[in-house]
Amino acid sequence: MPIPPPPTAPQPDPAAVPARLVLQGIGKVYPTVVANDDIGLAVRAGEIRAILGENGAGKSTLMKIIYGVTRPSCGRMFWEGEEVQVESPAHARSLGIGMVFQHFSLFETLTVVENVALALPGKPALDELAQRIVEVSARYGLPVDPRRHIHALSVGERQRVEIIRCLLQDPRLLIMDEPTSVLTPQAVHKLFETLRRLADEGCAILYISHKLDEIRALCHTATVLRGGKVTGECIPAQETPASMARLMIGKELPRCEHDAPQAGGEVRLRLAGLSHASDDPFGTDLRDLHLDVHAGEIVGIAGVSGNGQQELLRVISGEEPLAERFPVQICGVEAGRLSPGRRRRLGMAFVPEERLGRGAVPTMSLADNALLTAAHNQGMVAAGFLRFERARAFARRCIDDFNVKCGGPAAAAKSLSGGNLQKFIVGREILQAPRLLVCAQPTWGVDVGAAAFIRQQIIDLRNRGCAVLVISEELDELFEICDRIAVIAKGRLSPVRAAGATSIEDIGVWMSGLWPGAEHAADAPAATETPHA
Repeated sequence: MPIPPPPTAPQPDPAAVPARLVLQGIGKVYPTVVANDDIGLAVRAGEIRAILGENGAGKSTLMKIIYGVTRPSCGRMFWEGEEVQVESPAHARSLGIGMVFQHFSLFETLTVVENVALALPGKPALDELAQRIVEVSARYGLPVDPRRHIHALSVGERQRVEIIRCLLQDPRLLIMDEPTSVLTPQAVHKLFETLRRLADEGCAILYISHKLDEIRALCHTATVLRGGKVTGECIPAQETPASMARLMIGKELPRCEHDAPQAGGEVRLRLAGLSHASDDPFGTDLRDLHLDVHAGEIVGIAGVSGNGQQELLRVISGEEPLAERFPVQICGVEAGRLSPGRRRRLGMAFVPEERLGRGAVPTMSLADNALLTAAHNQGMVAAGFLRFERARAFARRCIDDFNVKCGGPAAAAKSLSGGNLQKFIVGREILQAPRLLVCAQPTWGVDVGAAAFIRQQIIDLRNRGCAVLVISEELDELFEICDRIAVIAKGRLSPVRAAGATSIEDIGVWMSGLWPGAEHAADAPAATETPHA
């Protein structure tokens, strides 16, 4: 589905529209890195300004300073002409500043409506607020059930909660950090309509995204950061994605080299009539899934978030063992009852959709996080003892080979930018030379240069004989790297098609559950698991 066209409304006249927010000389210094260095920025009422930059350029740090999450080391901030020091997110919200975070700031044990209530002043009645959430989610094409607990939501559904919570605050300055990273094209269309309407009503918007076609379609102006400094500005509608990429990374954007897949590879992953009832009453049951992934190929699964992707990933990874062995087969072994560790020993590597919490422990160092998945097959355990020097060396290799910007192997996972942590996690799994790689949202929140690098690494891994399953909501990504593509909708899996024999438009239709023969599958009774013998 094409991105909405660039805005036709003229940019507000800077002389006629007062600046809503002005930053002067903002700096932020951490023990191992200068995140922001003498940054100046102004955004006016009705202006949609993009903040462009590579992973680790300082974008998210700067937005957290504006929102009161992080205190600057130096500099001054002016809000509607008055100098302010934003002490906390609550203070920012009282000024009229709202933010959608890249890493979600949600309490997992609370429901959607309870999380939204925490961000609103006073003590709103939950029943009335739940109805408002339903209305707003329907109006903006961001469906979410206010009664569901956050821990049961997929990454895409959590993204919707963040956006809805912010919209309900009626902000005067809206900060959006990678808001469309896991949204469908249809939801992006709706969101852009909302943002343009908010801008027309006088809201100022700061917008961070690595999707340059979106920046060009939505934003009036753009500020470019590199190495924590402002290095330039541009008008996105007058640029191309390639020219903006050059401004961001200082060189031409690399292109993936994708040859024809190997033929006749052995089956490394087989789903043989997989059915699984979700433990979550609001979750999606998996219904009679059949799929083979062969050595030397990349198979992609597309779908609207919340249609069974999370349940499928947990079943394949072993986080939710099945009652039967045969529905999930890994490298020829019936693995339905095996633990995640035993599945890894068969040769499987796994990149989950959630970076913090499932992909890495936030407070642990990168070296310690390497131990979590690579300990046994990378020689980090000997005679029952951990070999920390091996873990540090492996983490250093991940950092160097995947250009992870951080303070070294001892850096805590939570100290990395989202894109850099994603590069580390993907690198940690790829460098184990797996026989099967299962990867969810592989380039979520990663800049254009790093995304191209990760995709090429996945292709190279496939060329070395690995079987790769990619679950992503980025249709362009799936068509760029996959040899075959299927769609998951309402817990059912479509037929698999060669990527060259279908199109983004066709897959977009299938994502609504309308593929040939789908109506017969929908009428069939739901399968259930066989109890333990």
